[in-house]
Amino acid sequence: MDGLHLVLLAVSGLDDVLTVFKPDGNGNVVVHSRNDSTEAGKTRVLAAVGTTFNTAMAAVMYHARKIVRGDALMSEEVKEEMKNALEKDVKAEWLENWYDGLTYCTWNALGQDLNEQKILDALDILKDQGIQITNLIIDDNWQSLDNPGESQFKRGWTDFDAHKEGFPKGLKHTTLTIRDNHPNIQHIAVWHAILGYWGAVSPNGNIAKNYKTREVQKASGLVGGKFTVVHEDDVARMYEDFYRFLLASGIDSVKTDAQFFLDVMDDADDRRRFMKTYQDAWTIASLRYFSIKAISCMSQIPQILFHTQLPTNKPRLMVRNSDDFFPDVPSSHPFHIFTNSFNALLTSHLNVLPDWDMFQTSHPYSSFHASARCLSGGPIYITDTPGQHSLPLIHAMTAPTISSTTRILRPNRLAKTIESDIYTGYDELRFLKLGVVHCGSTSDYVVGMLGVYNVSEQALAELVPLRDFDGVREGVRYVIRAYPSGEITAPMMLGEGMSVVNVALETKGWCILSAYPLLTAPASSPSSSPDTQEKDKDAEKEPEFAILGLLPKFTSAAAVIGTPALKRLPNNKTHISVTVKALGVLGVYISSLPHFKDPLAHMMVLIRERPVPVDTVSVNEKEKR
Repeated sequence: MDGLHLVLLAVSGLDDVLTVFKPDGNGNVVVHSRNDSTEAGKTRVLAAVGTTFNTAMAAVMYHARKIVRGDALMSEEVKEEMKNALEKDVKAEWLENWYDGLTYCTWNALGQDLNEQKILDALDILKDQGIQITNLIIDDNWQSLDNPGESQFKRGWTDFDAHKEGFPKGLKHTTLTIRDNHPNIQHIAVWHAILGYWGAVSPNGNIAKNYKTREVQKASGLVGGKFTVVHEDDVARMYEDFYRFLLASGIDSVKTDAQFFLDVMDDADDRRRFMKTYQDAWTIASLRYFSIKAISCMSQIPQILFHTQLPTNKPRLMVRNSDDFFPDVPSSHPFHIFTNSFNALLTSHLNVLPDWDMFQTSHPYSSFHASARCLSGGPIYITDTPGQHSLPLIHAMTAPTISSTTRILRPNRLAKTIESDIYTGYDELRFLKLGVVHCGSTSDYVVGMLGVYNVSEQALAELVPLRDFDGVREGVRYVIRAYPSGEITAPMMLGEGMSVVNVALETKGWCILSAYPLLTAPASSPSSSPDTQEKDKDAEKEPEFAILGLLPKFTSAAAVIGTPALKRLPNNKTHISVTVKALGVLGVYISSLPHFKDPLAHMMVLIRERPVPVDTVSVNEKEKR
């Protein structure tokens, strides 16, 4: 064995060819291809070899982007729209709120019998409890549909506006009321399926009357039978009209679900007609009307991954990274975190922001989910039943800003299963370890965060080495801080002694470990000040500092913007400058602090050059540094 890692990638979406890997039951991996074109096609499989899995994965994805050039697969209209969007930098005006604001979703919260009053009541309860959301997603069951009482797969979309039973004054009245009563809500999104609804379009509704349609046979199984879809000749016009209507109704974002339905059409001719047509029509319309403030759901089919999500000639799209959050299925919760962690090995290389789905803050697995969402690097949605909220949990995920908004503390990189654990199975008695880094403006401040999860059904303990943290470097000293315990290790380095952390977790247990680089200020001329004499008498080394971020939060370091600056002053004191994105308690590790009899007498804290009151500064009684 040479210790090298081999990564194989089946490429789909070119020339209407789908290529996947399947097991043959005898330990072999077999390549399966399906050609939906009337012309001969090619099966493409890429291979890369590397000394680490991550280098091999990066290499194969780099080559895939060269093959699947987005501009070569798009019409001139799509190319022009993408060019205009990138030139205007569509993300600039809404990125902060859309990505970094706390979102409330109605799906598990309000049930399937959705109406305006339920939404307004839920928002009032959030407001009364001091929960300030930035984004609202009005999920499934707001649309006008046929066949009341039937399953969702037998109901078709009839009209653009909301159903009259629950929204008697229309969608616009609902959004106006929401914005009047809750000015903190910056963005309101609605859910819809890529084909309109789960049962596509009603053959008897206004949509079928206004747009050309086609009856399509679905593949057998969950969604078998026939349904009516908007014809490929009218898909672009339908999306144009629909999104124009939504925008006029106060909607500025969408969650577009059931995208895999494009691949469950039984006839190759239908798949060929609709696969790229619907993807491109949806992408263009969401760019034109919502600046790509769109969530792509149930879209992890190869054709969409390669056609829409891999090319970099368009703004980054938010994409669901896994199956749903199922609050009432206990076994689903550990597996949900496991699945997202491993899916991110692929999706972190796409031009997407992975969305790990909503969760509930008052739930047996609430902190399990919350910690993973905070680490993920993606958005955070809650779907709490009205009144059933965990305020401490929400406060640990978020922080207020000087502009009276709420920000989630999202690392500026994406989380995924760590390199040393990529071959670990779900049923093995090992911790799941989810790694991510938060990077400053220089390499001096790179904090590696590691989520450790016990997804097994028994208590586990492991020694977690420093090398498991992404971003750690040779020759740099680190301290590791645990959340929620707040414990901090002694300084350690790669390859030096016992640079490990002992972690023991019960079933459903988790913790977040953050490896902070220790910083020092350049030495200046010696000083004979009493403060220095006192310190030097007890301490032999130069003081070391770690900027911990806002405490106590799941991802404290994610609050830090840029790289903290340290400067040694002429009196031998150290000046530390830190910029944070929100308000809260700033934690700083100072190695020399225990050597002072009265530490607070030797420090001054300023915010924007103004001293803060002394009673707002304290030394942690448990961790004296």
